[in-house]
Amino acid sequence: MRAALARMVAHRAARRRAAVAAALDEAGLDVSIEGELVRASGRGLVARWWRDLALREAGRGGL
Repeated sequence: MRAALARMVAHRAARRRAAVAAALDEAGLDVSIEGELVRASGRGLVARWWRDLALREAGRGGL
């Protein structure tokens, strides 16, 4: 039972990372998933992050 729960949690986390990556990609950023990390890069990303609410909210739907 514990192994099944661990698989379920791992699958849910992978789906979450994929959703975040898709939302950031849709916002026009370069995105990669590296293990448990979702890395985003793009020109002026920090400034854009503060200006653009949609970018800050990317992937947060359905928490």
